[in-house]
Amino acid sequence: MAAGAGQAPVVTNGIHTAGQPVELSIGLPHNLGTRIHLHLTILATSIIVFLSSATLDGAQAGAAMSSFIYAIPDRYNPSQPLTTSLYTQPSSQDFSARLAKVLVRRTGKLCYVGGSMNLANAVGGGTVDEEMEAFRAIVAVVAAEVTKARNAEE
Repeated sequence: MAAGAGQAPVVTNGIHTAGQPVELSIGLPHNLGTRIHLHLTILATSIIVFLSSATLDGAQAGAAMSSFIYAIPDRYNPSQPLTTSLYTQPSSQDFSARLAKVLVRRTGKLCYVGGSMNLANAVGGGTVDEEMEAFRAIVAVVAAEVTKARNAEE
């Protein structure tokens, strides 16, 4: 995904091959010192996403495992995917569940979302705006990678 107006560049480590994980790093335009790291595996019928975050100062303490969510499309109501919490951490459960649902709607694949993302060290201390900025960036990058993987298969 190329960097557009107001978007920080996405750094990719690795090239997509079927079933192999790819590691991505997303810079947030309004939080220049905060990066979100994704470990993304795209399989034929599912996506596995692990998230973490880091700041430039590196003063972040070890982050605990956040929630691990499984989401599937609902064939009777495609606009409302079904989610199940496989591991719960109250501070991240809502974010992970929302992210899994959006990814299922965007890609049509089963989705697992987990990791240890923490925006508390961001410029605003993890405000709603910062969380939504990160959310949109993650969805855009994952959707673009899934599209690239689909096009490579064809």
